[in-house]
Amino acid sequence: MAELAVREGGGTQNRTIDAIGPETFTYRELVRTIGEIIGKPRAIVSVPPAVGHLIGVVMGKLVGDVVITRAEIAGLMADLLYSDSPPARETRLTDWVRAHADTLGVRYASELARRTDRTSAYQNL
Repeated sequence: MAELAVREGGGTQNRTIDAIGPETFTYRELVRTIGEIIGKPRAIVSVPPAVGHLIGVVMGKLVGDVVITRAEIAGLMADLLYSDSPPARETRLTDWVRAHADTLGVRYASELARRTDRTSAYQNL
């Protein structure tokens, strides 16, 4: 993503790019693939969007974060994670996950903490 941002930052065109690599996944495929690679396969249970949001709110209260929003749920249901666009870069997500499998998911990284304190929020990642 950083390489793409640097490359596009040097241009003067106003354009929209799907920032994807040579692999693309539905959300269900993404969860399944990452779980398998890191040796922590998870059951995937379909629930109505309102139930998923409620569970996200409860989990968010437990970790002091916003785990998922209604807009994110709507985007996932609309398959906005998936794109038919050609790859913008060559990095394969599965290669990156394999390279970081020993640390990926070991510690919770708060999205809100990253937004409010960029220095200390990234120190332990």
